[in-house]
Amino acid sequence: MLNAILSISLLALAFGLLLGYSAIRFRVEGDPLVERIDAILPQTQCGQCGFPGCRPYAEAIAADSAEINRCPPGGETAMLALADLLGRDPVPLDGEAAEEAEPVLAVIAEQECIGCTLCIQACPVDAILGAAKQMHTVIASECTGCGLCLPPCPVECIRLEPLKVDTGSWRWPFPTTPHDQMKAG
Repeated sequence: MLNAILSISLLALAFGLLLGYSAIRFRVEGDPLVERIDAILPQTQCGQCGFPGCRPYAEAIAADSAEINRCPPGGETAMLALADLLGRDPVPLDGEAAEEAEPVLAVIAEQECIGCTLCIQACPVDAILGAAKQMHTVIASECTGCGLCLPPCPVECIRLEPLKVDTGSWRWPFPTTPHDQMKAG
């Protein structure tokens, strides 16, 4: 019995050392640019950019196969940060992203909510709070306005409302240069 325990322990130690050495020797380094781009993106995994998540979008940006202006939840702030990181010129938000760039917030009609929890499961940033068979509510500071909570709601009690402009969300418009005015006119 003692011989069996000793031999299994030695085998486990040998395999552990082999796996540890292999992990260090054959380690694959990630692209540091992709890591930095991914850190700027909002991590909502909403797919509004045309990619299944923020990481694939970051990889596409790093490979120059996607523009920096396709992230509605990140909006203008993320686009400007990406432009600064990559040394590119800022560009307006892309087509659908520009339409959705107006900051919106998911709002749940409390009288209609049946507490099914489907919206909680669909929210990628955990901005919806509630329990089964109880009314749900949206944590406004966490909501990115991605709209992923709308389709699963069986009673359609969730709607996206424009975010009220206050001193915290108001932004100065970009200044125009004479060159921009000549191109427009």
